[in-house]
Amino acid sequence: MLRLKCIRNTVKPWVQRTNKQHPDFMKTLSLSFICLFYCLAVNAQTKTFNIVDFGAKPGLEHLNTTAIQTTINAAGKSGGRVIVPSGQFVTGPIELKSGVELYLNEGAELLGSINRLDYGKAAAAALISANGQHNIALNGKGTINGRGREIVKSLLQLLHDGTLQDETWIVKRPSEYNRPRLIAFTDCEEIKVKNLTIKNSAGWVQDFAGCNKIMIDSITVESTEYWNNDGIDLVNSKNVSITNCNIDAADDGICLKSEGRPGICENISVANCTIRSSASGFKIGTGSYGGFRNIKVRNITVYNTYRSAIALEAVDGGFIEDVDIAGVTAKYTGNAVFIRLGHRNKDAQYSSVKNIRIADLKADIPNAKPDAGYPIEGPLPKTGPHNLLPAVIAGVPGHFIENVSLENIEITYGGGASKSIAHIPLEQLDQVTENEAGYPEFSMFGELPAWGFYVRHAKGISFKNIKLNYKATDFRPAFVFDEVSTLNIDGLEIAQSENPHTIILKKTDHTTIKNTKQPANIKEAVKTLP
Repeated sequence: MLRLKCIRNTVKPWVQRTNKQHPDFMKTLSLSFICLFYCLAVNAQTKTFNIVDFGAKPGLEHLNTTAIQTTINAAGKSGGRVIVPSGQFVTGPIELKSGVELYLNEGAELLGSINRLDYGKAAAAALISANGQHNIALNGKGTINGRGREIVKSLLQLLHDGTLQDETWIVKRPSEYNRPRLIAFTDCEEIKVKNLTIKNSAGWVQDFAGCNKIMIDSITVESTEYWNNDGIDLVNSKNVSITNCNIDAADDGICLKSEGRPGICENISVANCTIRSSASGFKIGTGSYGGFRNIKVRNITVYNTYRSAIALEAVDGGFIEDVDIAGVTAKYTGNAVFIRLGHRNKDAQYSSVKNIRIADLKADIPNAKPDAGYPIEGPLPKTGPHNLLPAVIAGVPGHFIENVSLENIEITYGGGASKSIAHIPLEQLDQVTENEAGYPEFSMFGELPAWGFYVRHAKGISFKNIKLNYKATDFRPAFVFDEVSTLNIDGLEIAQSENPHTIILKKTDHTTIKNTKQPANIKEAVKTLP
């Protein structure tokens, strides 16, 4: 500060003289000083720390955990950018600190160690973690590669040798407890994840638990190495923006959860994302002990996805409310929409689902397994044989899903249903299992008596401008409503129907149906059952 003061006092008389003689020159000089001080300030705020300067070495034979962590710790003292230069750098678990941005240059690849013991002998640490930190970032044009398949091979050998223990590996697979996630941030605030390619996790790819103010933008996720490879998981996190992302995951693409700790997911925005999944594209649940509020989704494409393009599931006593979804293109997806209120928690608390809007959705539902041939395919249903399944809105007796609006929906089904595969007669709709405590997914009920939409235990349901069609014939009606109160259908076009009725109403009241366009062969579109 003293040096700047001396310069100012020396320059001032000269400035006064020159200002009178050359006013334009003085304006230019003033702007130059402003630019100079701005650049100095910016440079002072963004100190860079190259991991190579702290001992990191490229190549698969070098483990750089200590060098990279030392670099992060140095940057964390005053804040700054940790640079991973071009090249392959192997590391074990590292922890981000407040004020630190981990930046991967173009051509940089941060590789997870393939020795499972590098992640600890108890619960596997994440490759990149942060706990209780603020203002942290992952950024750059490089790649974070967890090498999950190789880690699982290492883990299996350690389990066989008895070095590590696992409760489920013999009967199913090693538990998530033993498989490292790629990114795990807990109780952190002001998080940015941008531009990177993030791939090949042994478990969840990104786990944000109890975090606030998250911005995820323009990342590519490629993770089909092993089971539970969710692309992005938000657990009881708030004020989140996910935009312009491309996700290919062996499990759910973008998933909101409320589990493991008190809290809710709130104020979440997802926009302009492309998702492929061997589970569901965009999902709320299944972990739903707390709740989800004020969720907004815009302009997403879901393709080659095994389960649902959109799945909203509250089954553990929590709530889902105020969800607004618009602009969904689902290509070659097992199910368009699945909304479920269930009761798998053991106490008396029931979940609630209300105030849901889904608009401008166009879906193609094939009569085939949409993720066939991908490295990790979704598991076949545990239910009996069934025909192609419809979109579903299903509560449980005494606990209804409330206030759901569906508008501008166009779904084309593969069709091809046959009574020889499965058949529930309309006079026997009670054959559809309630399965209150079952794992929520679109196939959980087995065969369903409709090909377009099946709605049960719901009230305040609105359909507006709906178009349904199938490619091959289907003997079932398009809609079945079972115990629905206050149903409004305004604008419905059904291209064809083998069944003599397109809409079945059972124990359904306060119903308005208008502006429908039915196939020419339909004489009695709506049938009310006793």
